[in-house]
Amino acid sequence: MKYALLLLLLSLPVFAQGNPQVDRFIQHMVETQGFDADELRRVLGKAHRRQDIIDRMNKPAEKTLNWTQYRRIFLKDKRIRQGVAFWKRNRQALQKAEKVYGVPPRYVVAIIGVETFYGRIAGKDSVLDALYTLAFHYPKRSKFFTAELEKYLILAREEKLDPVVPRGSYAGAMGLGQFMPSSFLAYAVDFDGDGKRDIWNNEADAIGSVANYFARHGWKKGLPVTTPALSVPANAEKYVKAGLKPAFRLGELRKAGLKVDKGFADDLETALIRLVTDKGPEYWAGFRNFYVITRYNHSEMYAMAVYQLGERIHAEYEK
Repeated sequence: MKYALLLLLLSLPVFAQGNPQVDRFIQHMVETQGFDADELRRVLGKAHRRQDIIDRMNKPAEKTLNWTQYRRIFLKDKRIRQGVAFWKRNRQALQKAEKVYGVPPRYVVAIIGVETFYGRIAGKDSVLDALYTLAFHYPKRSKFFTAELEKYLILAREEKLDPVVPRGSYAGAMGLGQFMPSSFLAYAVDFDGDGKRDIWNNEADAIGSVANYFARHGWKKGLPVTTPALSVPANAEKYVKAGLKPAFRLGELRKAGLKVDKGFADDLETALIRLVTDKGPEYWAGFRNFYVITRYNHSEMYAMAVYQLGERIHAEYEK
């Protein structure tokens, strides 16, 4: 009985318990963003502290995956087939995105495929609950999620959304491309001109928003993404440790002992990428556009999954 009562109290709206952090947040929003205090109290009064969200944030990572295991998750026939179907269904929007932002359709499709399986797995948690919980009841990330809650309320006002309604991940990521609220405000676009930036249900808006994200992070039209290394310098770790951001010219790495296909120009900005596989290390030359993909998720395995999924989808689409 006591345990049930405790669970009930933990799930009550904030104003049933009182929270000085919330009062300060409301004051900040009134003073800096022009919100109405009573309206904010009404909205935040509908938010719930979600212990399950805190538990998921705290859950130790599953065993660390190597590239062989990670690749197996995303490079599946079903995800490739559905990527082709998504491309065919959105051919015009993808062509427009490439024309406007310079990003080939294959990589936009692959991002959406990796993030949400083309919208099938976009999250079922209340975004308001998630951000409220993590802003006011998760101290080690409170600053970040308080800022995201602020952005979320701003985007809800701008898009004329009821803040209680949208659903997303347990960390507050939203829509087909899993944008955090700050990314929504910075990069989401109304790509079909209907007056709304709907990244939840409108595939055209999701496509334009992902392409805009890439473009704003420095995507270079017509330049390559990555290529496998045929051999690497004897001191390869020196170059790997320089990081994902290209710090060398390809010609410099070639002089050090890197071998890649001859079709790539020496002046390409390059990083040396190492992926751990079941059979040992696998090396790739990562160019500027590979680095741009890592701005979506700061992981070389994520970026490689997007790249390889995109290439597989493109190959099937062209058949």
